[in-house]
Amino acid sequence: QVQLVESGGGLVQAGGSLRLSCAASGSVDAMGWYRQAPGKEREFAAGVTTGGSTNYADSVKGRFTISRDNAGSTVYLQMNSLSPEDTAVYYCYARRRALNYWGQGTQVTISS
Repeated sequence: QVQLVESGGGLVQAGGSLRLSCAASGSVDAMGWYRQAPGKEREFAAGVTTGGSTNYADSVKGRFTISRDNAGSTVYLQMNSLSPEDTAVYYCYARRRALNYWGQGTQVTISS
């Protein structure tokens, strides 16, 4: 069982930045972030493999940067140039032995 603890959400003005963190309770493989806006389905935002390869949704490419610490158990999402369209609950995920684990979600709200 893997537990994920997220932090870093909040309220910022459009054009601002936020940094999300997610710490896993043990070793994991891929990690990343999904997000769910009000009234919409959860969507992939960004992911990073154990080898450091990254992948981004087109909607965040060039504005968000995902990274992992050296131990590989904490993932970060640096979000810049935020817009109201980025308002969502952001969920961290981690994969281990083909199983997916989810964090509790952290609210990100961007005011115009």
